[in-house]
Formats: sequence, structure tokens, C-alpha cells
Amino acid sequence: MDDDPVVAVLPVHISNSLVPNLHLQQFPLLYRPLQVPPSAAESGKRIKARCKPKTGRYEIHVPVDTRKEVWNPEKGVEFGAARAEEDRQAAGVEKSKSKQREVEEQRLSEVRLSSERIPERGDYMLGIVRDGHLHLHPISQTHQFRPALIYLDLLSQKARRSRGGGDDSDSDDGPPPDPDDPTLVAPTNKKEKQSSESREVQVTARKATEDKTGTQQFLGGMSQVRREMLTLLRDEAEEPWEDLTYCDGESPESLGAFESIFSKNTSNLTCKTGSVDLLRNLGL
Repeated sequence: MDDDPVVAVLPVHISNSLVPNLHLQQFPLLYRPLQVPPSAAESGKRIKARCKPKTGRYEIHVPVDTRKEVWNPEKGVEFGAARAEEDRQAAGVEKSKSKQREVEEQRLSEVRLSSERIPERGDYMLGIVRDGHLHLHPISQTHQFRPALIYLDLLSQKARRSRGGGDDSDSDDGPPPDPDDPTLVAPTNKKEKQSSESREVQVTARKATEDKTGTQQFLGGMSQVRREMLTLLRDEAEEPWEDLTYCDGESPESLGAFESIFSKNTSNLTCKTGSVDLLRNLGL
């Protein structure tokens, strides 16, 4: 069309040198670059990272900004004690008086950003234009990182216990039970007197079905989606963390990985997909 002229024609290069290690990481709540705050950099602190490769969970630990205008030391001690308690519970370490004193004296020193994998809708590609050539590289996974605030839940539970005189009945100890789960037993009233008289009881057998894996499931019982979610949560809790080395964008490691994206192959690719198949794949 005359009113829509071709501006430029770019040769396209495709590389897969970093597959499957090239991930797209998004930080929806981050209002500044992912860097160590100046106050923390002066004391030699660095960004740390760790992962659970089997379950695909990643964490980035950023040192906190301890400037007086943005930092409350008293809250830092309170939150640090809750964070230490969170780590203690995750590691399954028993509480002791000496350990408890150490926990209470710790200060919150980092913000933990936890990942949540985002399902891909199609194939995502990283595209970089250099010297008039478009270089493409496939993206294997997409993750969104948000602050992990589990220690605030622990503080809330502690406050409820103090208000209720030790009663923690309102605390959130996990997902609510499935009311249709046949394995659950209804609680009994302790004040109800036991009767020695015999009574007639009617029992009805519930039909069991088998899923695709051959496992029997009771009708009206725990849904398959709920069961899979609980299994994923358990597997993630049991998998140990593996430490990673975090490299910023200007480090030699990052620059080397960046250069490996560009393909050095100059041979032409032959397209074997016809125009009809291409339009069909695009849903047109």
C-alpha cells in the first residue's frame, strides 16, 4: 500500500544457545531497578538468590534500605524476629529458649522476592536488533516476582494468640478442610454424656470411582484440582533450596551470556511451511 511503505528489511537470526536457561522475569511491584541500595552497598552487602529446581520456585534476596527517612529500626527488629521464626519453622528446627532469644534479637536485613510461574500462551521470543540484524532467542519460562510476606502472617497469629489468652483457633494453619472429604471425622462435644444404650445405626456405602491413574476416589470427595495443589505445596516444602550466584547486568558473566544470544551462523534457512499452513497455525 502506498500509505504504508516498508521502512526497513532486517535479516533474522535465530539462536538457541541458552535453552532452557533463558527466562523472562517480571517485577510488577518494583518501582526502581533491581540493585543494592546505596546504604547497603557501602557495607558490602550483595543481592543473593536461590531456587528449588524441581518445583520451579526462585527467590531473590535484596538488602533493605536502612536510611533513616525510609527505615524504622524498631519494626526492623520485630520483622526480623518473625522472619527468623519463619525460617525456623521451614527448617523444622525445634524451639528452645536460647534459640528464641537469638531469634528475637535478629533484624530484618533483606527483602525476599518469590517467583510465581506464569503459563505461556504460545512461544515467547527475545528479540534484539544489532547492526541491522534481528536476533531471536526462545524464552523457556516466565516468572513474576513479588515480596514474600509470610513473616507478617506469623506476627498476626502471635497477636491473635496474645489477645485470646493463648487461643489460636483463628490462626491460618493452611487451606480449609474439604467438607466432602470422607476421611474427615466430625468433632464431638466433650460435654455430651456417653450413653450405654444401644441404638440403631444405618450405614450407606458410597460408590467409589477410579481416575485415570487407577486411584479410587469417593464421589463428592476432595476434587482432583485440590489434591494436585496440596501435592505441589507438599513437594515444594520438602525440596531443599539451592544457592545461586546473582550477577547484575554489568558483570562479566552477564555480558558473556548476553553475547552468546547473537547467532554467528550466516547460512540461510529454508522455510518448509506453506502460506496456508502458516495462516492455519495463526488461527486465521
